[in-house]
Formats: sequence, C-alpha cells, structure tokens
Amino acid sequence: MGVAEADIPAVCAVSLDIAPGETLGLVGESGCGKSTLGRMVVGLLEPSGGDVFIQGRPLWDQKAHADYQGFRKSLAGVIQMIFQDPYSSLNPRLRIGYSIGEALYCSSLGRKKPLTVTELKERVRLTLEKVGLDADAASRSPHEFSGGQRQRVAIARALISSPAFVVCDEPTSALDVSVQAQILNLLRDMQDELGLAYLFISHDLEVVRHMSDRIAVMHRGSIVEEGAADAVFSAPSHPYTRLLLDSLPGR
Repeated sequence: MGVAEADIPAVCAVSLDIAPGETLGLVGESGCGKSTLGRMVVGLLEPSGGDVFIQGRPLWDQKAHADYQGFRKSLAGVIQMIFQDPYSSLNPRLRIGYSIGEALYCSSLGRKKPLTVTELKERVRLTLEKVGLDADAASRSPHEFSGGQRQRVAIARALISSPAFVVCDEPTSALDVSVQAQILNLLRDMQDELGLAYLFISHDLEVVRHMSDRIAVMHRGSIVEEGAADAVFSAPSHPYTRLLLDSLPGR
C-alpha cells in the first residue's frame, strides 16, 4: 500500500511590507521559497491562501475589483520582475526592441489612446540608452549580446512601463563577477532616478547588504528574521541568520 502524497507548502505564513523607494532584501538557502514568493508577488503564481496587496489593492481577490481583468492588465505599469537567468528570460526568436516594447504596449491597451508604433520605438530607444545600450540594439537578437548586456535588456524591459515596484530575482547570480558590480550599480542608479521599490532576492549576503535598506531572512518557506540591514548583520537574533553570517569569509 503506497503512502499518500502530502501537500507541502513552498511558502507559509509570510507577511512583508515594502515602502515606496525602499529595497527589501530577501535571503535564504536555495530551495527555501524565495523565487516562489517573488513569482506570487508579481502574479505569476497564485497562492493557495492569503493575498498580495499592490498599492493597497488585492491581487487575487476578484470580488474586490469592479473590472478585475482591467486591473490585471494595468499591473504591467505598476509591478515588474527581473529574472535570474538572462539567457532564458529573453525569447530568442524576438528582436530586442519587441521584447522591451511589449510590456509597455500591453500596459497602454487600457488607455483611450494606445501608444503608436512611433511612440513605442522612441520609448524603447530612450530606455535602452538609460540602461547603457545603443539604440541600434533594438533591431538585434538576444544571441548577439553578452550575459551582462542581456541583463541590461531585461532591466530595460522591466523599467519601460515606469513601474513603482520591481522584483529582482537573483539578477546577478548568472553573471561573471566583473559584470555583477555594473548591473548592481545600474539598479541603484535606476532606483535613485525613478524612485523604485525593490524586492531584492539573493543568496549572496554581501550583495544583499550592499543593496538593501531592510533584510528578511527566509528558512524553509517562512520569514525567521527581519530588520534593518545593518542591524541584521551586526546583531542577528535568529540561529539560522547567525549560521548564514558565519558562513561568510572572514567572520
């Protein structure tokens, strides 16, 4: 007689608040539920319980919205995500300009006057320049770019619709060390310029400390500690946090 499979929650009883312009770093071991949480926050995965509130509005409670489909479409202009792997997050069949402009076009569909092709191309050009790429990159394919350049494209795709909040899911872990600093500095510059709020997911504690105002520590699907970045690093209160910090070189 076989043993019945049990439902094991990937994320359990997590509650986080992120203020405008703030970066909340989310750290924990691989497989603890960080990326699952990030995907639920942006609406890619539906939680089995609870909800996500975007600017005070529930993401999954359809009864709370007079026009739920319109609300979901409008989210492209509110919240975006930068994925971990720049090699798999871009469609190899699409030109860079199309990949970047698609999010902006979709978010404009709810307007009385959607953006024209000329307006879209101009916004793509400006956004490419903002992330340090030439305007002619729009006509090229993903395979023509390095990993760092692809991640700049992914950042441009996330930012073109002028979101208020961006989930950064291990945005530098697939990149060479020499390129990581460039991408992190770009994210900081974009935050300062646009007033973005970030949920910054990473297993690299030093990167999280560099990027974050506050840090939440995740272990087996739950938040075990949360606080100001300097406080968590200097005086961790949970044994798991101390274990993570003890693994850092030089401690």
